[in-house]
Amino acid sequence: MVNKAVCIISGGMDSTLCGYIAKYEDQKDIIALHFNYGQRTQDRELKAFQEIAKSLNAIKSYSIDLDFFTAIGGSALTDTRIDVPKEGISDDIPITYVPFRNGIFLSIATAIAEKEGANSIYIGVVEEDSSGYPDCRERFIDAFEKAANLGTKPSTNLQIVTPLIELKKEDIVQKALALNVPLELTWSCYEREDVACGKCDSCRLRLKGFEKAGVKDQIPYL
Repeated sequence: MVNKAVCIISGGMDSTLCGYIAKYEDQKDIIALHFNYGQRTQDRELKAFQEIAKSLNAIKSYSIDLDFFTAIGGSALTDTRIDVPKEGISDDIPITYVPFRNGIFLSIATAIAEKEGANSIYIGVVEEDSSGYPDCRERFIDAFEKAANLGTKPSTNLQIVTPLIELKKEDIVQKALALNVPLELTWSCYEREDVACGKCDSCRLRLKGFEKAGVKDQIPYL
C-alpha cells in the first residue's frame, strides 16, 4: 500500500501542524517540500523547514528555488519596495498575497508526488481565518485536485489533503499542542528574520490564536 505523502512546509505553524497530522494521525511517510521564492524571510523560513523536516523524520526533503516570483512581483512579500501592511486584516485581498503561489506550489508538489510514488499532498491552507487569499479556498483546492489527476498518469491518483482548512487559529494552536508540535521551531512573520515584528497580518493572526488558546507563544517578538 502506498503510504507516502508530499507535505508542503513553509516553516510556519499551519504547515507544520499539517505535516504532524499526516505523520502521526494518518500514518504517512513524509516527503517534506519547501520553496524559496524570494520572500523577505526566506533564510529564516528555510531554517525552520530544515528543523521541522528533521523533527518529522522525513524520508526525503526537497527545497526548491523559485526565483521567478521576484521577477513577477506584485506582493509585499517578494518586492521590498512595497511595505508590509501593519493595519490589520481587511475584507480586501491584501498586498501580501503572492499571485497564484499555492497553484504553483501544488503543481510542483504534484510532479514530485508522481515521481516519488506518493498518493497524497498535504497543504496547510486555512480558509475561514486566513488573510483572504483566493488560493486558500476549498473550491480552488478541489478544482486543482481534479486538474492534477487529469494531467498525471492514471496510476498516480492524487488526493490533496487540507486538514486545517475550516479551523481557526486558536484551534490550530490547541491541535498543535495536543500533537506535541514544536511550535517554537516555526516562523510566521512576514517581515523580520531575527525577531518577529508582531504587527504584520501573519503575526497578528498567530498571536491572536495563542491568546485565544490561552497559551504563550515561545518565539521572540520585537
